[in-house]
Amino acid sequence: MGNASGSDARLFLVAGALSAALAVAAGAFGAHALDGVVPPGRIATFETAARYEMYHALALLLVGRMAAGRADRWLAWAGRLFLVGTVLFSGSLYLLVLTETPWLGAITPLGGVAFIAGWLALAFWAAKKTT
Repeated sequence: MGNASGSDARLFLVAGALSAALAVAAGAFGAHALDGVVPPGRIATFETAARYEMYHALALLLVGRMAAGRADRWLAWAGRLFLVGTVLFSGSLYLLVLTETPWLGAITPLGGVAFIAGWLALAFWAAKKTT
């Protein structure tokens, strides 16, 4: 479970590409469909969700490419944490804006922690590779 495998690499590449597509669609939806429907502050929140989803979609593509052909627990954890972070952070913000469900805001920081942990796992992998 700890080491990245070929299926992990494929998962991260597919999830990264799909997440990037969703981020572009969400950004367009937020800019056009929500304008005048929700307050500007909520549109900004939606845009933040799309922006962070795109950053981490690109990170997933990077991790997927690096994990291809090698088993490494730090890469596996980085990819998994980026996936979890995207669902919790961006997903909770999208739903918060679309459903006006304030308690979802309590989930968002958990996604942020997952993002940070994913970047730290990637840093551990990089440090290990250079020593």
